[in-house]
Amino acid sequence: MHTFDLRTLDPLNVYKLLCGLVTPRPIALVTSQDADGRVNAAPFSYFNVFGSEPPVLVISVGDRPDNGEPKDTAANIAATREYVVHLVDEAIAERMNQTSKNYPHGVNEMSEAGFTALPSQAVRPPRIAESPVHLECELEQILRIGANRLIIGRVLLLHVREDIVDPARHHVRDGTFFPIGRMHGLGWYTRTRDQFELKRPK
Repeated sequence: MHTFDLRTLDPLNVYKLLCGLVTPRPIALVTSQDADGRVNAAPFSYFNVFGSEPPVLVISVGDRPDNGEPKDTAANIAATREYVVHLVDEAIAERMNQTSKNYPHGVNEMSEAGFTALPSQAVRPPRIAESPVHLECELEQILRIGANRLIIGRVLLLHVREDIVDPARHHVRDGTFFPIGRMHGLGWYTRTRDQFELKRPK
């Protein structure tokens, strides 16, 4: 086996190794607003659910590499403490990718990507109508670890497309939800249509 000492390896190569190997990663397409109400949308694959009592999501947002300042998403959430996380399926993958462009501050990436805004119920940032899953969140805390800002949020409301969930049993229906995942390299993703079941041993 090759061994890499991440204590001494330069950050770019650490990124390439970790992001290429810890896969697939779900994608959080996050909408937020600044203090003046300007909407921002951006995707992040350093993301997952980290608890259910209470329901907790964590997103890691790296600082801007040119000046070390927080990206718009991190700055907005720190200022307003509210945001919406959307899950990304194949149908909206291209438009999600459009929101990753480095637009100038104040540009509404939702509009640039052709998404439809829906009002949220518990927070101010809008939801993306085309996404199959919306999680309205409030900030619990932000942890600064080097150039990473770990945004720990509590989910207040969950909106799911009607065909995906059995509302009586709270189960996701097989064959209805196919999120995409982030893989290696600059632009590689994976589909999740090839699934299999493993029963947990008793």
